[in-house]
Amino acid sequence: MSIFDHVQNRFERVQQEEMTLQEYLELCRQEPVAYATAAERMLEAIGEPEVIDTAKDSRLSRIFSNKVIRRYPAFSEFYGMEEAIEQIVAYFRHAAQGLEERKQILYLLGPVGGGKSSLAERLKLLMERVPFYAIKGSPVFESPLGLFSPEEDGELLEKEYGIPPRYLKSVMSPWAAKRLKEYGGDISRFRVARLYPSRLNQIAISKTEPGDENNQDISSLVGKVDIRQLELHSQDDPDAYSFSGGLCKANQGLMEFIEMFKAPIKVLHPLLTATQEGNYNPTEGMGAIPFEGIVLAHSNESEWQAFRNNRNNEAFLDRVYIVKVPYCLRVTEEINIYKKLLEHSSLAEAPCAPDTLRMLAQFSVLSRLKEPENSSIYSKMRVYDGENLKDTDPKAKSIQEYRDAAGVDEGMDGLSTRFAFKILSKVFNFDNHEIAANPVHLLYVLEQRLEQEQLPKETFERYLRFIKEFLAPRYVDFIGKEIQTAYLESYSEYGQNIFDRYVTYADFWIQDQEYRDPETGEFLNRQSLNEELEKIEKPAGISNPKDFRHEVVNFVLRARAQNNGMNPSWQSYEKLKGVIEQKMFANTEELLPVISFNAKASTADQKKHEDFVARMVDRGYTEKQVRLLSEWYLRVRKSQ
Repeated sequence: MSIFDHVQNRFERVQQEEMTLQEYLELCRQEPVAYATAAERMLEAIGEPEVIDTAKDSRLSRIFSNKVIRRYPAFSEFYGMEEAIEQIVAYFRHAAQGLEERKQILYLLGPVGGGKSSLAERLKLLMERVPFYAIKGSPVFESPLGLFSPEEDGELLEKEYGIPPRYLKSVMSPWAAKRLKEYGGDISRFRVARLYPSRLNQIAISKTEPGDENNQDISSLVGKVDIRQLELHSQDDPDAYSFSGGLCKANQGLMEFIEMFKAPIKVLHPLLTATQEGNYNPTEGMGAIPFEGIVLAHSNESEWQAFRNNRNNEAFLDRVYIVKVPYCLRVTEEINIYKKLLEHSSLAEAPCAPDTLRMLAQFSVLSRLKEPENSSIYSKMRVYDGENLKDTDPKAKSIQEYRDAAGVDEGMDGLSTRFAFKILSKVFNFDNHEIAANPVHLLYVLEQRLEQEQLPKETFERYLRFIKEFLAPRYVDFIGKEIQTAYLESYSEYGQNIFDRYVTYADFWIQDQEYRDPETGEFLNRQSLNEELEKIEKPAGISNPKDFRHEVVNFVLRARAQNNGMNPSWQSYEKLKGVIEQKMFANTEELLPVISFNAKASTADQKKHEDFVARMVDRGYTEKQVRLLSEWYLRVRKSQ
């Protein structure tokens, strides 16, 4: 199918279909979706969730405490927002059930650049997927069921067409009341149209923005008289009225109110009656206009606090369903957000050195976390990301302890994702000759940008500490490991030898038996075994060697049972893999001739150097980055 056919088909699919009122009622009998509310249609568009038992995933089980969680494919790109999305879906579910939420304004509260607008756009996109039925020609897209009286017609409609009385809540619009009068009470003359909500055409979806006291009044919500029609109609005639307000356009759909609490309070009053009573008054002396839609609002926390602290707004506060949308507090999900940004830009194919995105994500998350007591904020960040620090940091607490101590506002301040995007843009374009990103340029750009931001002194020093104390030293270790891994040709074989030796020594040490080395014939008693094990453990800073040895041996015994009695790969057990790498890379002196870019003394050294560069390129670096990062690493190591 060509692109032209594709667009044509899409256009034809959403064209309105007409039917008589009788046909519509027959349809209601067969398909309840024909009279579904906006919340019910939204639920259908969101679809069924993917149910995940986090107990089966070691990382997720630590993050979600082994709970069963729901993930919705419709929001798959919203990383780290499971809680906010679940609350939003709960709002629609309860509203669809006819509970109190159907009378409430859905309010997304969060810091700047936290994803509120993106969520609102996604909800409007979802609203477009399911069609609804309205009286043909109605300027407010009112439901055909509004033509019936709940008191007098409800019982009959339920009996004949199976329509529950709770769907007969809306009033008839002034426009429909005038048409009914013209038809002499014959409602069969009304036609029904099947419509698809549309952001483009403002059908059942609208957007309202705040003005100020001088240039905004309630007409932006409820419409106003069209002065061009006053020559033909009186001022209180529905045909002289322009149903152009946000509430008019969003009936049976969704109205987005951007930065709602920046608007004057008088402008917000129609929202109260629209949500509570299902109708609101126009600016002229006509009857009430129906509203059976959803009001979605969002703003930053400062505006919400100012609004909430004003005692005059109490009536409003009780009618708001708040969903907090904090910044992402998990490094892995923050990285996915950056990857999504890059995929939608021309930088999708630009080289990005390993650990660049991780370092930026760690810095962003650290800025959003509240400092814990008696524990490192870096450990807290790792625990939030689902890591197990039992063996590496005895002071680390559980994720729940950290959350309880931080309170409900964690993630509501710090550096925004937009700030991170701007940093990323500068890093990619830092080098005039190569559009690429690497962590060394990132560290430089971050420091420069923090100085330009004119942050409070305490905040600036805190952010700088994250770079100097956590990010830079850990990157020295990371790039050192990358370089040495590329340097060691027989890296895997060397690692496996250490692994096998460690497991054997640990097994004999646990059993308190002497070990006889089959190659040398040398006997090692428990003390000697302990010394050999410590040579491997100490470079990695293992704090509880006894438990660690038991854990490793138990893992290997289980793995052997599934591997025909053979030891597993040394890289299969993450904790011991890290320990072995620390042991392997303790000595850097022999690296210098191979990794430096100076003239080589021999052809053999030159060949080793070229092989080293090729292996680094295979690991995701450009040749220019290999030179930059190797020289930076050697310089840093020399200064230590």
